[in-house]
Amino acid sequence: MTRLTVHRILLLFVTAMLALGLSSAQAEGARNGYSKQKVVYHVNNIHHAKGAFRNIRNHLNAVGDENVEIIVVTHSSGAFSLVDDAMGKKDPKSGKPYNFTDTIASLANRGVKFQICANTIRGKKIDKNKISEYAEIVPSGVAQIAELEQKGYVYIKP
Repeated sequence: MTRLTVHRILLLFVTAMLALGLSSAQAEGARNGYSKQKVVYHVNNIHHAKGAFRNIRNHLNAVGDENVEIIVVTHSSGAFSLVDDAMGKKDPKSGKPYNFTDTIASLANRGVKFQICANTIRGKKIDKNKISEYAEIVPSGVAQIAELEQKGYVYIKP
């Protein structure tokens, strides 16, 4: 195969992939001019969880609950956001223990799915009985994020 032939084949392949991607992205519209979306939010720090959950609420409000599929994957200290009383972890600004119970329930009722890393549960000795009823345990948080990205989810790390 000549160099020119290889370049033409690559150009055709890239053009076809772009055309397929654009047509599928444009196929399903949502309100406010957004396309339907699939998003994975990565929460690995308890101190960023409050902002992440606020971002998710704003995301739902902008696009509409029926137009977005959101999965929150937690690991490391971010996993404590899915544990009753956050295992005593405190907000450095207020000094009060974090409590995301109502926020998690509210977002779950709007269709948001929550996942917590089994490696973190073991490593941080989290009592499984204290994990939110809305959380699904996955074997590895980071592997789950990669899996979701391969399935077309857009990655957001607040």
